[in-house]
Amino acid sequence: MPLPGNVFSSVLVLALVGVIVAAETKFRLLAENLHRDQKVVGGKSPEFPAWFAFGAATAAYQVEGGWNEDGRGASVWDTLTHDHPELVVDQSTGDVAADSYHRFQDDVEALKQVGFNFYRFSISWGRILPEGDLSSLNQAGINYYNKLIDALIVAGIEPVVTMIHYDVPQYLQNLGGLASPLFVQYFEIYADTLFRNFGNRVKVWITHNEPYNFCVDGYGYGRNGPLVYAPGVGEYLCVHYTLLSHATAYHLYNQRYRAQQKGSVGITLSGRYFFQADNQTGSEAVDRALQYHIGWMAHPLFSEAGGYPPLMEKEIAEHSLQEGRTMSRLPAMTAATKAFVRGSADFLGYNYYSSRLVQLDPHPYNLSTTPSIEKDSKLLLSVDPSWKRAKSSWLYVVPEGLRGVLNWFRTEYGNPPVVITENGYSDDGQLDDHGRVDYYKSHLTQLLAAIREDGCHVVGFTAWSIVDNFEWLQGYSEKFGLYHVNFSSPTRERTPKLSSKLFRELIQTRIVPTPSLPVR
Repeated sequence: MPLPGNVFSSVLVLALVGVIVAAETKFRLLAENLHRDQKVVGGKSPEFPAWFAFGAATAAYQVEGGWNEDGRGASVWDTLTHDHPELVVDQSTGDVAADSYHRFQDDVEALKQVGFNFYRFSISWGRILPEGDLSSLNQAGINYYNKLIDALIVAGIEPVVTMIHYDVPQYLQNLGGLASPLFVQYFEIYADTLFRNFGNRVKVWITHNEPYNFCVDGYGYGRNGPLVYAPGVGEYLCVHYTLLSHATAYHLYNQRYRAQQKGSVGITLSGRYFFQADNQTGSEAVDRALQYHIGWMAHPLFSEAGGYPPLMEKEIAEHSLQEGRTMSRLPAMTAATKAFVRGSADFLGYNYYSSRLVQLDPHPYNLSTTPSIEKDSKLLLSVDPSWKRAKSSWLYVVPEGLRGVLNWFRTEYGNPPVVITENGYSDDGQLDDHGRVDYYKSHLTQLLAAIREDGCHVVGFTAWSIVDNFEWLQGYSEKFGLYHVNFSSPTRERTPKLSSKLFRELIQTRIVPTPSLPVR
């Protein structure tokens, strides 16, 4: 017979407390990796180290749905998909998506079936603080994420939380979004709310996701939410306030929460690796491309000197003067700001998908066209025609690029702790996803070589994504999930793909497997 309500509640609370205590010692693999200096065993061992953590990821707007339920406020992506449906290839929205707002337990079950150590998910700022600050605190949003976090812990899965993954509250965008210094103040309030409510269980925090992509496409070229067209200025302002807001959240955690919660705070960057397209420029073009695409954010955080890459500071200032401006389009960092930002990350999260060939643009800087980071960098990018392409037009399969960029982090920034926070392959959504399996096998092999042979300090790997989801401007036309989602069904059933079997075997054996059996 069922337990009486009060007895059942007491038993549930005691059970959850017990699981949380156990989680501190058993299920905090990634958090523990970030707190100790891992000693990598050298040589060509075929096994990932026993301490290495594997996880999978999603993002709030891409999977949650429930876009207008329980007090959630609109984000810039709600605005984009509702007001400009023509921008999404299938004119779809994230209004329901994978319906994880109601079916998060299905996601937890999928993670558990594979055996993942952690789940990287993002919190919808608008679900917690619809108008950005505590005046609009939404307890229903707090309750939802409490349920998700507790369900993960009960399942033995470590929660890894991204604070914002593209979905800036529309209310804050009305105030200027990430192009405004006001954003830093609002982000501090938001981060404090998350630390205070979830920090007793969440020990790995990621402040921002892919500032290069978000800022260049959202505030530079205006191709993605929030559709701000201000190339050559907007993307630089956006990254600047991304870095300042990140550092503010990091120092807040140090001052108020770290001693008791004992967690880690990092940031997730993105950017392709580059190989020289010709033999004329040597490594100069590769170095320049890495500085403009990754160093732009990584140099202020992880270099000894701090501040933006000197190459960017010098050249963007020169271009700005040539354009008749009185100051650089790249915001200046004072000595105090450099010191505030430098070192304000416990780890470097990195999303790797693809690479490009690069060469120097031989033409002089063109004053007759609109400025942009692309123009400032003076680079020409291309692809090798032999590279296989996924469903996404931008995703070419170049696994050696992952090893290349990890070694660049090692030599450029003193080998900081790195978590691969996304890696994945797009297709049409088939269950026998052999292309995805081959992609992961080749990338995991390169990752293992970077760890074992090169000594790169990588402590975790995250597959994108655990389930099929809304892929931004591509809508539901491209799929990245290890689990198929039936988007035509109101119950959004999840079905495992062949790639989920690959990860199940990998986690059990620590060896990159060669799956040959069909999905059951």
